[in-house]
Amino acid sequence: MSSDRYGPTFQRNALAPGILLAILLVVATLLLGSEWYGTLRFVIAVLAIIIGWFALQARHWWWVPVFAAIAIAWNPVLPFDFAGQGWALAHMAAALLSLVAGVLIKSPRVDDRR
Repeated sequence: MSSDRYGPTFQRNALAPGILLAILLVVATLLLGSEWYGTLRFVIAVLAIIIGWFALQARHWWWVPVFAAIAIAWNPVLPFDFAGQGWALAHMAAALLSLVAGVLIKSPRVDDRR
């Protein structure tokens, strides 16, 4: 059998959570002030921690503080009382950052074939 590698030599583990986080941030903007917003904050914080972990594993250290800040700002346990147009813009900025990070965070693919 040939030792040629097929497909990319890297993997983007943060892409799916980044897309999901962006979608949830946009939906959360629409639901600001509703009873569902607390649940969305929980999911947003967890996804931010997951993306930060993937960034740490891929050694993209500069993304870790970004997603730590998102996890802290959107945490439902000790919530900050942010409101208004600035908070809605923060949702959009965080959504954009999650998409960019999802595309840029990549790690080498491990070949387990022997």
